[in-house]
Amino acid sequence: MSANYQQEATLEQAIELGLRAEEFEMIKEILGRTPNFTETSVYSVMWSEHCSYKNSIFWLKQLPKDGPHMLVKAGEENAGLVDLGDGVGCAFKIESHNHPSALEPYQGAATGVGGINRDIFTMGARPIAQLNSLRFGEVDSDKTKWLVKGVVKGISHYGNAFGIPTVGGEVFFDKSYNQNPLVNAFSAGLLDTKKIISAKAKGPGNPVYIVGAATGKDGIAGAAFASKDITEDSANDLPSVQVGDPFLEKLLLEATMELAETDAIVGMQDMGAAGITCSTNEMSAGGGVGMDIHLDRVPTRQDNMQPYEILLSESQERMLVVVQKGKEQVVKDIFTKWDLHAEEIGVVTDTKRTRYFMNGELVSDVPSESLVLGGGAPQYQREYKEPAYYQEYKKFNINDVKQPDNLKEVAYFLLSHPNIASKRWVYEQYDSMVGTKTMTTNQPSDAGVVNIKGTDKALAMTVDCNSRYVHADPEVGTAIAVSEAARNIVCSGGEPSAITNCLNFGNPYNPESYWQFVGAIKGMSAACRKFETPVTGGNVSFYNQSVINGVEKPVFPTPTIGMIGLLQDKNNLMTLDFKQKGDLIFILGDSVDCIASSEYLYSYHKVEASPAPYFDLDKEFDLQQAVKGLISNRLINAAHDCSDGGLFVTLAEMSFPRGLGFDIVTDSEVREDAFLFGEAQSRVIVTVSEEQEDEFIEFMAQSGVNFTLLGHVTKGKFVVDDEHFGFCDEAKDIYLNALGNKLN
Repeated sequence: MSANYQQEATLEQAIELGLRAEEFEMIKEILGRTPNFTETSVYSVMWSEHCSYKNSIFWLKQLPKDGPHMLVKAGEENAGLVDLGDGVGCAFKIESHNHPSALEPYQGAATGVGGINRDIFTMGARPIAQLNSLRFGEVDSDKTKWLVKGVVKGISHYGNAFGIPTVGGEVFFDKSYNQNPLVNAFSAGLLDTKKIISAKAKGPGNPVYIVGAATGKDGIAGAAFASKDITEDSANDLPSVQVGDPFLEKLLLEATMELAETDAIVGMQDMGAAGITCSTNEMSAGGGVGMDIHLDRVPTRQDNMQPYEILLSESQERMLVVVQKGKEQVVKDIFTKWDLHAEEIGVVTDTKRTRYFMNGELVSDVPSESLVLGGGAPQYQREYKEPAYYQEYKKFNINDVKQPDNLKEVAYFLLSHPNIASKRWVYEQYDSMVGTKTMTTNQPSDAGVVNIKGTDKALAMTVDCNSRYVHADPEVGTAIAVSEAARNIVCSGGEPSAITNCLNFGNPYNPESYWQFVGAIKGMSAACRKFETPVTGGNVSFYNQSVINGVEKPVFPTPTIGMIGLLQDKNNLMTLDFKQKGDLIFILGDSVDCIASSEYLYSYHKVEASPAPYFDLDKEFDLQQAVKGLISNRLINAAHDCSDGGLFVTLAEMSFPRGLGFDIVTDSEVREDAFLFGEAQSRVIVTVSEEQEDEFIEFMAQSGVNFTLLGHVTKGKFVVDDEHFGFCDEAKDIYLNALGNKLN
């Protein structure tokens, strides 16, 4: 190495880059010498929480990863991959872009969408649908309004221009997210299972190409930035926020699809977190090989970029491609056709080391395996302890809460609450029809459903997590998140297949935050095993908290679950809307005296201390089996999961699409407010035509699942226990416009 680059890094530099003192010593041991600054920079991003999962990998390994439809296991490729049959596979994944979105919501959200789609199409899958899960602070604050508008605009502008429909999602507001919003982006794509592109490098002598956009200084050390707290000084980290170009990404997609039809590709990986550093080392370690990379051959947007800047840049719309030697011209021709860079920057070696050169001078020489997840990167089991609030929440007694005299007032309070009201203001900015595969745009269903052209099948997908439940009880709350995702798939006519997760938590060095993380893993594992929905991958996002005046304020723990399921027969698509006056309304599942952690208790009564709502995993499973049977036997004509806001909100949402209503009777053994607004789990509302009532009752009697006749569908009036609760039209107007009125 020349004098410029061989200068040893200092401990102070290592700590400034985000490494711990003991980790700097580990690096010295691995290399047998003190690393230089470039090498220390490489380790700092690859050993950051965002890339190495060093504080979570022990627990992530406990998650179930085997299932009947798996094509690749979690962590083996860019995204999870399941077999849909008939030679069709589905690649899908969810990831966070929280910290960038907190500082620059438009670009932060846009590049989150771009990155997750690249993870899908670098495997050879064409993205067909997107979902997103968004969390913001109190809706009345100016900062929240600025963040919501920027994030939604970023998602819509990127997704619409890229040409992938957004078919569903969730938006939740709570003061815990005031400084630190969560932006979780999900994408799913379809591929030919014979044409999967691997993310592993193989074949010493094969050339290595960088394709797509030029490399700039945007996003330098973004992975390290995502691995620390948001503070008053975080605005100084704006260079860590990348800038996206959806039109360039569209060209990359089409070039990649064309490449997948050739035999020229050995392996390919998106350049996401940690840029060239990550893709070169992960591909090398994955294939048990090494690489020699010449950084001066990387097309750059700025002159005189330093080696560490080129290595750590997270400029968007770039990928690393290992090409079959002798097939270089095939690759060059395809990228030239699509007007994209395709520059040969190196070669695969048999050294198991990644060596970086600048103008012929060696600037970094490290063993690839020492940098990657599950390899030489450190793995920690952090201390955890139950927070004092957990036992306090369990002391909640429903009898301490007086039932309001005017339940109609409560009903309309909930319909207008930003966590319950229609998210129309958000989703109308997204294109849900581009690509012409969406089946649920005009047929409202609990999950987004996308047609698999050329087959009788359809793909159902959903994202779910009630973070208030998880905060109250991480284990139960996360099991509920998985169960609700499965329930949404089932209520849409699908069979749950597999999940991806986005685990958003506070600082892992805070024992109480880490306790929440460990509990969430346990709850997720139990539910995934029950539903046979293995975890195919995802990401962990720690440090979601604000430090205000020196005090740490973590967000609600938010393990977002993205689930896909399969409709074997798209004719079995089940929608949630009431179909006709006179149909019978049944509730499946148990009605219990529970208002714990409900929106009603939290927002109307302002009671924050309560446990997670009533939940029984075995009963949940039995309920879902019953719903599947009802749909396959065509015994019901509508199904809707009873969740946020409780029974009244569920019935109102079923009324709105066709302007119908309901006349129901509550259960005298359950408090009326709990019956109408409680969020006890494992309940589904179905409607049955009068002609099929006998068959329905016979089926349910054999299922072992409790079911109760609530009443019937009306022409447009809401009636509860003979009391008039208004008309569908007025309720719908409030429901549709409440969020927009708050934000504008």
